[in-house]
Amino acid sequence: MNTQVEASTSVFDVVKQVFSVVFVVAGVAAFYYFSEVPLLYRVLGLVVVALIVVGMMLTTGVGRNVWGFVLESKQEVRKVVWPTREETFRTTLLVFGMVFIVGLILWLLDMFLFWGVRLLTGQGG
Repeated sequence: MNTQVEASTSVFDVVKQVFSVVFVVAGVAAFYYFSEVPLLYRVLGLVVVALIVVGMMLTTGVGRNVWGFVLESKQEVRKVVWPTREETFRTTLLVFGMVFIVGLILWLLDMFLFWGVRLLTGQGG
């Protein structure tokens, strides 16, 4: 019996998702159809449609899962230990230094390989 409740809920969710897509398409079509209306009113209308669609999507299972993920993400961001200004500065200098050293090594390798190819092909001395 629970499977019927879950199936009807998922069907209702699918109907809401389809209506959401229809509302978005209708909102965008109305935005261009009413091109003689000032831009401010058309944008406000699009924002209202977007808010209605988001509200409708948050009532579906997928929407509740996404909203739960957003709330959990906010909690996780609070747990992050951010580096101090000095740590960030030192790490940035280290990255710049390593990029310079690797670039220099690759440039020298390229130069010697080019010199070796020219020597093997007899194009230079």
